[in-house]
Amino acid sequence: MREHTNHVRLTTSELTPAVLEGAAIYGADDHKVGKVDHIHGAGAGGSAVMRDEDGDVHAVTSWTKDEFKQMSEYRDWA
Repeated sequence: MREHTNHVRLTTSELTPAVLEGAAIYGADDHKVGKVDHIHGAGAGGSAVMRDEDGDVHAVTSWTKDEFKQMSEYRDWA
C-alpha cells in the first residue's frame, strides 16, 4: 500500500499536461485505477495530485475503478 500522506501536493502551476500526462491514478481502495492519458481543460477535478519521494507524479481519488468505468470520459483515458 502506498503511503500518500508523505507525498507533496502539486501546486496549481504544476497542473499542466506535461506534468500530468502518464501519471498513475490510485482509487479509494489504493489500487491503481488508471493513468492520465490527456487533459481536458484545466486541473484534475476530484483528485489530489502529488509527487512521491522518487519525484513520480500520481493522483489519488475517492473513486473506485468501477465508478470510473461508469463515466463516459473513461473510454477516452482507459
